Amino acid sequence: MKVSEHLKDQTNPGFSFEIIPPARGKSGKIIIDIVEKLKHFDPPFIDVTSHAAVASYEEVDEGIIKRRVRRKRPGTLGICGVIQNRFGIDTVAHLLCRGFNQEETEDALIELQFLGIENVFAIRGDDTNYKKPVDPNRHENTYTSDLVKQIANLRNGIYVEEIINADPMDFCVGVAGYPEKHFEAPNLKIDIRNLKKKVDAGAGYIVTQMFFDNEKFFNYVKQCREMAINIPILPGIKIIHHKHQLVSIPRNFHVDLPEEFADELMSNPKHAEEIGFNWALKQSRELLEAGEKHLHFYVMNDAESISKLLKKL
Repeated sequence: MKVSEHLKDQTNPGFSFEIIPPARGKSGKIIIDIVEKLKHFDPPFIDVTSHAAVASYEEVDEGIIKRRVRRKRPGTLGICGVIQNRFGIDTVAHLLCRGFNQEETEDALIELQFLGIENVFAIRGDDTNYKKPVDPNRHENTYTSDLVKQIANLRNGIYVEEIINADPMDFCVGVAGYPEKHFEAPNLKIDIRNLKKKVDAGAGYIVTQMFFDNEKFFNYVKQCREMAINIPILPGIKIIHHKHQLVSIPRNFHVDLPEEFADELMSNPKHAEEIGFNWALKQSRELLEAGEKHLHFYVMNDAESISKLLKKL
């Protein structure tokens, strides 16, 4: 079932989750255990992130440095298939522009359809220290709107290269929104214009980057509606656990932490886990009381805190 259909049919508040594949070399049982804990909250869908290749440099002999290229967290498509077919929960596979050409993306979409997966989340992807060489006979998606358009074309049976007797593939496409603007955008208004391009290309819903100030989310939704973006916008919630995330989260995700929240974390670092939990609980309650029907939680691999929070809700 498509995410857009889940959201349309939803009457009671719904909760969805985003998880990351286990690190290279780790067992997939990690994901199974996480989903076992989350399934009790009847999530209509679960997102599985994807990662492009990165380069590392290792000393293999005295004075000799070797460059190695690897994907840190492989297995997105396989994990989606396991979750959907073992637990009966619809999954959303993340697809990236960076690190993948259009032909590879098309192959991935064919695999997803074979697995019975109808939902994908289109993102450009983080800039990495490794740029994959592009074959001159291959094609790239530069922006997320290009990727969304490629996926939407498949609804009409338009493939990158003509395939005889190929059937159309109809995926529901989600895209990211940034209540505090994408860090590369000069201002929020221009960022929302870029979001409109993704919507016009065929996106069916939006999930926001994590935020810690609900007023920024409400303002963002208001401006999106004024720009004629009328598809669902789901708020993204993250629980903070450690004081050091005061630095790592703004640096990696380009979001601000409210002064009240940051001061409390800095003043009571030993109680950071409790403070972060209470803030996320407060955020969630305010969003639901304001009429939001669906919350999307960035679980990563921390199912315990999310389970505790949802039991409180």
